[in-house]
Amino acid sequence: MTSAAHGIPVQFDASGVSGADALKQAFREHPAGVSLITAMTEDGPVGLTASSVASVGIDPPAIAFSVTRATGSAGGILGADTHLVHLLDSRHADVAQSFAVSGSERFTAEQGWDRLTTGEPYLPASRVALRCRPLHTLGVGSSVVVVSEVLGAVFGDAADPMVYHDRRFHTLPPVEHA
Repeated sequence: MTSAAHGIPVQFDASGVSGADALKQAFREHPAGVSLITAMTEDGPVGLTASSVASVGIDPPAIAFSVTRATGSAGGILGADTHLVHLLDSRHADVAQSFAVSGSERFTAEQGWDRLTTGEPYLPASRVALRCRPLHTLGVGSSVVVVSEVLGAVFGDAADPMVYHDRRFHTLPPVEHA
């Protein structure tokens, strides 16, 4: 590899930050969209905040996300036949925070939850909720990558986007066009 600015070969320095610490540092400084994944289980509704949701393709319509471990809410989502992926915006920082912290209040009346006729917990105030079914899972250490087919969507009103950056939720202001 060469430096584009100087045409000088760039040497990889393995003595610096590496492995898990390098990954954490790199993605802490890389903004990501914020989603809330919910499902209904025999024990009731489960949900978690995710910043790993990505579009995979159109044929079939698919998304991917990862969960850290297959227990608790993540285990419930992995075991469900279907789940909802809510793409959150600036109105939902408090809800995102609640679902990001184990033991926090979830699915409260104040948060505005409802249920789709198919049973999944649904946040009507979200700009979109994608109804999905898992197609593939892949275990990677203590994480599980899930590829899900998008079966349909419920669209709501949009607001300013929200991203997760440096361990906090941030609202992105509208871009002014020249």
